[in-house]
Amino acid sequence: MAEFDLVIRGGTVATATDTFKSDIGIRDGRIAALGLGLDGGYKTIDATGKFVLPGGIETHCHIAQESATGAMTADDYYTGSVSAAFGGNSTIVPFAAQHRGQTIKDVIRTYDDRAAPNSVLDYSYHLIVSDPTEEVLREELPMAFERGITSFKVFMTYDKMIVSDEHMLDILVTARENGALTMVHAENNALIKWMVNRLIARGYDAPKYHAVSHPAAAEVEAIQRGITLASFVEAPLLFVHVSTDAGARAIAEARMSGQMIFGETCPQYMFLTADNLDLPGAEGTKFCCSPPLRDTATQDILWRHLNAGTLQLYSSDHAPYRFDETGKLSNGPNPPFNKVANGMPGIELRAPLLFSEGVAKGRISLNTFVALTATNAARLFGMSERKGSIAIGMDADIAIWDPDKKTQVTASGMHDNMDYTPFEGMELTGWPVTVLNRGNIIVDGGELKAERGAGDFIKRLPFDATGFMPTRAPEMTPATNFGAKLF
Repeated sequence: MAEFDLVIRGGTVATATDTFKSDIGIRDGRIAALGLGLDGGYKTIDATGKFVLPGGIETHCHIAQESATGAMTADDYYTGSVSAAFGGNSTIVPFAAQHRGQTIKDVIRTYDDRAAPNSVLDYSYHLIVSDPTEEVLREELPMAFERGITSFKVFMTYDKMIVSDEHMLDILVTARENGALTMVHAENNALIKWMVNRLIARGYDAPKYHAVSHPAAAEVEAIQRGITLASFVEAPLLFVHVSTDAGARAIAEARMSGQMIFGETCPQYMFLTADNLDLPGAEGTKFCCSPPLRDTATQDILWRHLNAGTLQLYSSDHAPYRFDETGKLSNGPNPPFNKVANGMPGIELRAPLLFSEGVAKGRISLNTFVALTATNAARLFGMSERKGSIAIGMDADIAIWDPDKKTQVTASGMHDNMDYTPFEGMELTGWPVTVLNRGNIIVDGGELKAERGAGDFIKRLPFDATGFMPTRAPEMTPATNFGAKLF
């Protein structure tokens, strides 16, 4: 009788800290052995000349999600998870969005119905909270945490999603009390609205002016304000899609002071610029996202922040709106920039772009690549006991990469439900050729091997605050606030 269900032989294994030659023995969906010369597998995979890495964990994607205006993203949990799998991912954590008037219980039920029958990969959710009623804060969010949904997102912009600073404090305290991590879209809503109104009133309505309407100052101010609020109540806070140097520096300074502050950036800010919006007609709408694309100088700085550890996550922010009347052109064939669905696809290209332009070009190490695409996400979002690394006892979530494989990016080569890719024509070096989820081969040789609905919901652990030493504000300390117990 074979000792292992599967043995991966001859590859170079890399984790966030180590790189070594090893075979991997897999049994019952988990890594059962690491060593040289392993045999006794019912099946074997020859990984000679390839990198054997933890499967990617994509923790910022919008799948089967309605926007606040009612527009549905183009990908459901089948096409979205398939596309993620072909990009080297084995776990996804999309958003489950609460819109005003909805209960959290109904939101979770809706997304369970969308995900369970369709996802080919393991999955969880981040809740989006836009209606933080007393019932939501005191009853429904703790219920969600008990279910293992231990992260949620709030917005500091968008009229239909924004939460006030007061509500944000309530949400942060609720998160703190229940061991959850809050994520935030940080842009100053008033500044953006002021810019939009002045641009539109003066006839500047082409897609390229979207970048002008969301100035860097809007992100920087909101990040600084978010840090102040989170630090005051000693709550962890993750700033998603950071696109500015000053914003990233504010995060770094907060971390140096012991605060539980984290940052994420995305491929669009590393590989595209505002010039991509300056195209004829409505073509530039394909590149409208918020925060907007910046410039090449910012790209260089973001690479430094990734290497310095300022930004712990690198995620796609996959927000697939097609270039037709269901998506980008829902307000006409040549809409003004402020009437364009924000977002672009990228879940499949997230890791290949970083590998090609980072690892292959010597900008980051292979270990940093693993940390940014898998390990850090597992740690921040309560999955590190099962996912995000290669070690005995972990889920056998593995991506085997051919570091020399050349790929030209085309929309037709993607597996999402989109009709364009913003990275069209890029030449990439390195690609995941085989992907496993809990020991099952999901993708191999360019073919999907997984069945619809094969993924499991992952119950995540609470946020781990070990190692952080925030300083308590005197106004929150009984010894200096006349005995008031506010926590």
